[in-house]
Amino acid sequence: MKTIVALAALVAVAFAAPQSQADKDAVVLKYDSDNIGIDGYNFAFETSNGISQQEQGQLQNAGSENEAIAVRGSYTFTGPDGVTYTVTYVADENGFQPEGAHLPKAK
Repeated sequence: MKTIVALAALVAVAFAAPQSQADKDAVVLKYDSDNIGIDGYNFAFETSNGISQQEQGQLQNAGSENEAIAVRGSYTFTGPDGVTYTVTYVADENGFQPEGAHLPKAK
């Protein structure tokens, strides 16, 4: 559940940022989704303005008190500075763990 909340917050922040005309006119070029039921899911998309994301989720500890979905994925976008940024992430029992060349490293 924490994973879903963290992901929703991340998406909300991304959409709250001012958008250029290219972003407003962006269209989805590719979208794939495979919901394999209780065992997990996969999805990926790409838009005409260079945004892409892929993600996989898999049920961990099925039937136990610690049942949860572990998520792995990445997203790419072009910042206002014209630089392309990529973030890879894991969201599991240890929380949301993003990594990217532009992000500070955990010590």
